Amino acid sequence: MAEEIPAWLNLCFMEKALRKSENDNSVQVIDIFVKPATNKGDNYTSDMIRVNVEYSRDQNGHKISEKRSVIIKVEPTLEGARKEFVTQSRLFNTEISMMTGTLDKMNTLLESKYRLSGKGLYVQESDPTLLVMEDLAPLGFRMACRQAGLDLPHCILAIRGIARFHASSIAVCEKDPNQKQMYSRRMFNSEHQSKMGGFFVLSTKQLAEEMANWPGMKRYSEKIAKLTDHIYQIGIEACKFSEDDFNVINHGDCWVNNMMFKYDDDGKPIDHIFVDFQLCVYISPAIDLLYFLSTSPSPDVLENNKDILFNEYICTLSATMKQLNCKTQPLTVEELKVALKRRASYGMISSFTLLPLMLVDKEEAKGLDEIMHKDGYMNPGYKNEAYKKVMMKRVPMYDEWGLLDP
Repeated sequence: MAEEIPAWLNLCFMEKALRKSENDNSVQVIDIFVKPATNKGDNYTSDMIRVNVEYSRDQNGHKISEKRSVIIKVEPTLEGARKEFVTQSRLFNTEISMMTGTLDKMNTLLESKYRLSGKGLYVQESDPTLLVMEDLAPLGFRMACRQAGLDLPHCILAIRGIARFHASSIAVCEKDPNQKQMYSRRMFNSEHQSKMGGFFVLSTKQLAEEMANWPGMKRYSEKIAKLTDHIYQIGIEACKFSEDDFNVINHGDCWVNNMMFKYDDDGKPIDHIFVDFQLCVYISPAIDLLYFLSTSPSPDVLENNKDILFNEYICTLSATMKQLNCKTQPLTVEELKVALKRRASYGMISSFTLLPLMLVDKEEAKGLDEIMHKDGYMNPGYKNEAYKKVMMKRVPMYDEWGLLDP
């Protein structure tokens, strides 16, 4: 690992970061231990580093020693598709804004009973752009398995977390309407079609090519092939903002790897927290719910328990909005279902382009630069049996809803 440690990540940097975050200039870093915080395929838009820090500080006239673990999230620095994608999307600007302001306000409103996120500790805005954050692992949080999908107890915790995130964002936006404009930049945006569209077009093209070989799916693959060049525009339509909608700050990247769970001694999930706020966007909550439902629950939950999740969402949203004295009227289940139906193609695009990244086998996982190589696009996730099984059920359903017709 030694050769992979960036030159800037040294005792001096960590001392500066800790002094700033602790507001304590007596902090002196003694040693640091560095290792990757995620595996390939777990995180696509940043480099995640876990740093264990040994340091001393003055307390009541005595020098005391302490240890702390932090996560450093670094904007890609190597030239390539990934760096271009992240820079053009301004993903780090969004996350810095969330971690240094909006989330603090949301967490304060919910008080300590429900935490939406870890704490942001230190920001560096260039050379390289990065965030130093609280490490949630020592608090007992860990990731669930992205390939198995979340069972019902995990999904209920996650959906309640999404509802609290949305409700607290409404309370913050009511107090400070400027927050809405801060998160108006959407992943599907007509200004960035030429720059951002490539990933979605190439992903959909590969899906159509793979699906042509799946039994009984040729006619669907032909329909999807015809959608390929329009897929980004379909995303733009699905993500159109309307002032008349019930709108919230969405997490925007709401899938199993961007949330962590805490467990009791029997292995039962008892708490939930979000990570990764690069795609937060002010729009209909249908965006978060469609993304989550398309990427994260187990097939069993999706087939048999969807209504339970909708009811949990509405109950938690309404109760939290009431608790926070929101003036906005909460959604009903019926209104939620209408919003989900109107933007259903967003869930379809998530299934076409993002789900294969999420279900890929760990040993086959590639980074974005490897997938979007100059010699051709190749995502091994499309050959994954679990992905194929899911899509052979979903695609006929999308066709039935009329989503495959241009």
